[in-house]
Amino acid sequence: MKETTGMTSDINQPYVEPATSWRAGFVPSAEIWNGRLAMIGFLAATLVEVFSGQGFLHFWGLMGL
Repeated sequence: MKETTGMTSDINQPYVEPATSWRAGFVPSAEIWNGRLAMIGFLAATLVEVFSGQGFLHFWGLMGL
């Protein structure tokens, strides 16, 4: 017998959170932001090497100490 409470059942629906939410831990949105920030950091390090003619660590003076 089916209850008619007026509420729909979402038991079989997977939980989907927005990719732009700021949640901590090993949740999909945190991993998406981690990947985005890693890509920005990699691009920044590559641009430093291209435009300065030095490696990233040499540019910041961290090599040869």
